[in-house]
Amino acid sequence: MNKAVIAILVGLVLLGGLFFLYKARVAKSDLSANIASEKIAQTEVTKTDVNKLEVEKKPVPKKATITKVDKKPLPAKKEVKPIKKETKREMNTKEAIIETTIGEIKLELWPDKTPKTVSNFEKLAKEGFYEGIYFHRVIPDFMIQGGCPNTKDGNRASDGSGDPGYKFEDECYEKGEVLTGEIKNEDDAFSIFSVVILPYLRANQDPDKDILELARMCQESRSGKPLMDHPVEYYTAKTKFKGEVQSQGKLINKVEYGTLCMANSGPNTNGSQFFIVTKKPGAEWLNGKHTVFGKVISGMDIVHEIENLPRDARDNPLESKQAIIKKVTVK
Repeated sequence: MNKAVIAILVGLVLLGGLFFLYKARVAKSDLSANIASEKIAQTEVTKTDVNKLEVEKKPVPKKATITKVDKKPLPAKKEVKPIKKETKREMNTKEAIIETTIGEIKLELWPDKTPKTVSNFEKLAKEGFYEGIYFHRVIPDFMIQGGCPNTKDGNRASDGSGDPGYKFEDECYEKGEVLTGEIKNEDDAFSIFSVVILPYLRANQDPDKDILELARMCQESRSGKPLMDHPVEYYTAKTKFKGEVQSQGKLINKVEYGTLCMANSGPNTNGSQFFIVTKKPGAEWLNGKHTVFGKVISGMDIVHEIENLPRDARDNPLESKQAIIKKVTVK
């Protein structure tokens, strides 16, 4: 091949390359123009009120045909059993009826919460202990109190000081932790005082001098802080206390309107006397000081009638206006 032919071929190749570059540039320019146009159009649509925008309807392209496939039956759905919600166990209750010369008072008792107190009340009721006893203390907008066997003897001066011949502990708080070692707060000190020291002093005519002095200091200061100087074991050894001392747990029941509570002469001195609260919404200052073991469910009108009986200076109803208990039944 001569030089002339080679030169022509080279020229054609160069010309083709230039033409290809030109077409690519034009295509790129057209594409940029189209993109710019679309952006402008989008900008204009954005600025246009959407509610007034008219969209040009374009024919919908035909769907591609799909070869029909035999449908297999879907598997049966598994039956979903509803989830059972856990329900709280209903509290076990008992019913008591106090029959008086004025009318009946129906009560609900709570043996689940206060088993010892309910058991004692039921026992005395079955023995007929309450029959012939009258409500010896009535205070309007506060409570009515009964259950004292001394009201049967005719001596009004001793009304309110009687018991069945024994005393038992309170059921005001849930059990807490067992106390050992250092007494860290006044609540724990109060537990030591009420569970260990107070029963010891009541049972001993010649108590330990150190224990007696500490009790006096607590009384004067109206505080449990004097007991915090010694560990728990100091008091259990001095008083020869057997058993565990527990911290004060959660309050079991509040002293509310219509509740049935144990009367006492101090911590853990329950016997037979009880009272029904007539103050609304309740006597919160007595929370934790008296066992609450039930409530009135019928006959609150009778309770209020007893509450307002004429009374003497000691809040003892006059002899001609007494509400005498005829019978107490528990079922």
